[in-house]
Amino acid sequence: MKQVNWGIIGLGIMASKFADAFKFSKKAKLVAIASSDKNKVQHFKDKFDIENHFCFNSYEDLIKSEDIDIVYISLPNSLHFKWILKCIEYKKNILVEKPAVLNFFEIESIKKKIINTFFSEAFMYVYHPQTLKVIEMIKEGRIGKPLSMNTNFGINIMSKKNLFGFKRKKKIKQDNRLFNKQLGGGVILDLGCYLISFSLLIGSLEIKNNLAKTKIKNIKKKFISSGVDIHSSADLHFESGFVAKMKASFEEDLGQITEIIGSEGNIIIPHTWTPEEAIVIIKSEKSEKIKIKSINNIYTCEIEAVSNSIIKNKNKPDFPGLSINDTFRNTKILDDWLK
Repeated sequence: MKQVNWGIIGLGIMASKFADAFKFSKKAKLVAIASSDKNKVQHFKDKFDIENHFCFNSYEDLIKSEDIDIVYISLPNSLHFKWILKCIEYKKNILVEKPAVLNFFEIESIKKKIINTFFSEAFMYVYHPQTLKVIEMIKEGRIGKPLSMNTNFGINIMSKKNLFGFKRKKKIKQDNRLFNKQLGGGVILDLGCYLISFSLLIGSLEIKNNLAKTKIKNIKKKFISSGVDIHSSADLHFESGFVAKMKASFEEDLGQITEIIGSEGNIIIPHTWTPEEAIVIIKSEKSEKIKIKSINNIYTCEIEAVSNSIIKNKNKPDFPGLSINDTFRNTKILDDWLK
């Protein structure tokens, strides 16, 4: 296999951004699309030049296609579990948008059923050169022993400015998935999963097989009337003594800043998750700002890495991509945070 043929089920905004990245890929091709919305199918068909016989209104018909090597699941959170199981049934490789599942029960069920099928949760930032550079610097001992980290992800979507610059609360649309509990809404599932994945990545670098024992503490949450969390913080404690302080918000512009504190210096990442301008700042006796070469599309690195794993007949991505075991750990912490 020289090229991996991809199919996408669920044609929303995220799927469009992901599909744009294929034009920069050398190892992958977007071949098929599926949505229950015929207008979306037509739009994607025209925009990405998809052949008629690979445009489906049935997710299952796409998954059954023998011409597709891997399915990217870009559906609402509440539908991930059902269609992951369907991909497993048809022995189809899987990349599922984060969060992979809604709770620990779902990932337990998936882990029991999945055999020799590629599975990964789609955290595009882990493949970005910025993240790889941070990992390299920590392993080289640039900040000594990692002791703790502060990591934030916050976007104010609860209010907007009027003509005079004053903020006022937006009217919450109950059909918006972010504010709908049944659809897997809430800031912990939507943004907190990033914080957990990165905290586990950094906190486990010195652990053999990366199986760090952790416990989540100091959980604080704020809810709206629909029962969905819109602001939350928690501390993730590692058996090694490393502590990750996490904060996610839909009502505060916290940005995407992460600071990793070591015994001999700190690493500051101003744009951790979507680094359009990739910069890493080292604060120590010899401080420096490291600019990382920009890439055309943040999802291209992910597509190339996953495709390369499939070409090599692997059932998981190379480090630091997330395997089923990584998602298993992430989801256990996510579940504890949600409770």
